[in-house]
Amino acid sequence: MEIPVRSGGQGDKKNDKKLSWWQLSLIGVGCIIGTGYFLGSGIGIKMTGPSILISFILAGLGTYIVADALGKMSAQDPQEGSFRSYAKKAYGPWAGFSSGWVYWFSEMLITGSQLTALSILSRFWFSNVPLWIFASGYAVLGIIVVIIGTKGFERAQNVFAVIKIAAILMFIILAISVLFGLFGGSSRDFTIPNEMNEFMPKGVKGLWSSLIYGFYAFGGIEIMGIMAPRLKNKEDARKSGTIMLMILMTIYLISLALATGLVAVNKFNTKESPFVIALDKYNLDFFPHVFNGGIIIAGFSTMAASLFAVTSMLVTLSEDGDAPKIFSKKGKLKVPPLALSLTICGLITSIVLSLVMPDSIYEYITTAAGLMLLYNWFFILVSFPRLIKATGFDHFKRFAGMALILTAVSGTLLHKSSRPGFFVSILIVGLVLIVLTIMHFIKKKKAS
Repeated sequence: MEIPVRSGGQGDKKNDKKLSWWQLSLIGVGCIIGTGYFLGSGIGIKMTGPSILISFILAGLGTYIVADALGKMSAQDPQEGSFRSYAKKAYGPWAGFSSGWVYWFSEMLITGSQLTALSILSRFWFSNVPLWIFASGYAVLGIIVVIIGTKGFERAQNVFAVIKIAAILMFIILAISVLFGLFGGSSRDFTIPNEMNEFMPKGVKGLWSSLIYGFYAFGGIEIMGIMAPRLKNKEDARKSGTIMLMILMTIYLISLALATGLVAVNKFNTKESPFVIALDKYNLDFFPHVFNGGIIIAGFSTMAASLFAVTSMLVTLSEDGDAPKIFSKKGKLKVPPLALSLTICGLITSIVLSLVMPDSIYEYITTAAGLMLLYNWFFILVSFPRLIKATGFDHFKRFAGMALILTAVSGTLLHKSSRPGFFVSILIVGLVLIVLTIMHFIKKKKAS
């Protein structure tokens, strides 16, 4: 993922609108595939079994509706602030403030989620090492990357994106090879559910609860809007999003179908990738090591990109008057030191939580992060008709998308392990609204 830099009118025009639609599609694929899919999908499988495929189909449909709305707004009026700028245009400064800060918190939670996931995956080799030690190491490396900010690392992000796709394709190829009798496997090893209680062992409640993890695997479509101003042809914004989602849906559904068909649902857990578990009993001793290594490399790139994003977003909020000006004050470093300091505080909080709640923190943070993203997606759909002349079909899609988002949000209340994440997300949104209210009264008092 190449981090978009806010030019503020000072950027080199030669760097603007240089992307072809297929390049943006690939960037989107690279940004979206992360530990939320490689590890988080296992939580969803435990909740609903093979019917996780339905969760991903519904989540993919909801994601397409949001991406299409964002693509239409980007094609008509490309904005570096993307959804945040559209919210501000549609409803005023309060909406821009809320959308920006909710996104900042969601990316901070995603960073914490990725940090925890990387630590869990690293314990594959060092099972006795406490989670917080790995988390601290990855956090330090991530901060170093943000401070250095070299162009070489940005180019390396494209390589990391290829590694993510290659990891999934490797699993698909090996799983199919097993079904053809290689590595000690057989076609009889693949189980197709014959009854509803096999396909959906936890019933509708389990499917409902798992929907949030389907959506979380698609988290990151915002980058399509943020980078749309760099397209050679702004009309290609929607095409880029559509192709990207087609690629994701294809590899997601095939890999999940293979994983859930090769192993019993009760074998999945939150400490190993479901794809490693699916091939565990075959003569593939190399696979867990190679696959985990690939996920860690790719996951670290996503985490580092998220660190860039949250720090950049804070600077942008500060420059626009939606955060204290001190956060955009430059120092000797390439990034404003106080903005970086706040990012570091967020990382320290994640590490402390992983120390206090090592068995449950990943699921809590993942749920909260997914919900925070969905709140912003919902706002995109709400803003859409105020900025675009919507057709009847546009309104139908918009309401369908909002219904799917609300279904995913409410589903987190049905499962005891997801419920804390819901309340964390509500607490953060409430905090943003309280600060917004205080700022409103302060400005009103100054005006009088």
